[in-house]
Amino acid sequence: MPANDAKNQEIINLLIKSYNAEIETVMNYLANGVNLEGIRADHIKDSLMADVEEELGHAKRLAKRIHTLGGVVPGSQKLNWTQEGMQPRQDTTDLPAIISGVIKAEEDAIAGYEEIIEVCDGVDFVTQDLAIELLADEQEHRRQFIGYLREFEK
Repeated sequence: MPANDAKNQEIINLLIKSYNAEIETVMNYLANGVNLEGIRADHIKDSLMADVEEELGHAKRLAKRIHTLGGVVPGSQKLNWTQEGMQPRQDTTDLPAIISGVIKAEEDAIAGYEEIIEVCDGVDFVTQDLAIELLADEQEHRRQFIGYLREFEK
């Protein structure tokens, strides 16, 4: 547990921010995993649907840590939605736009976990370890979708 209440609250706030992003990612991956169409869409859809489960797992782990640290896991009306790049398109064949949105969301998640790691350094090793694990997952997701985008750019 962090040494003081202010630091503890700062960590909880960062965890809630990441939890919010993971929940939003689940919604957007699910929507795009269903909506995308076209000859090359199936592989992207399969990747998104597989990642729904992993991102939901991240949200569950973050929620548990928020609670453990004495925070309250927020419901939908306390969350903020910001992932404009992953909003489903009217053109359901616009795979590059969705792939770019996924990359942006993963980069935002990476930045969030890096901030948690920094704030927790020397203070809250359990939360820091969780953020390191989730950071590695997000880096892998980003790498995968960068590869997909490269194929479309050829």
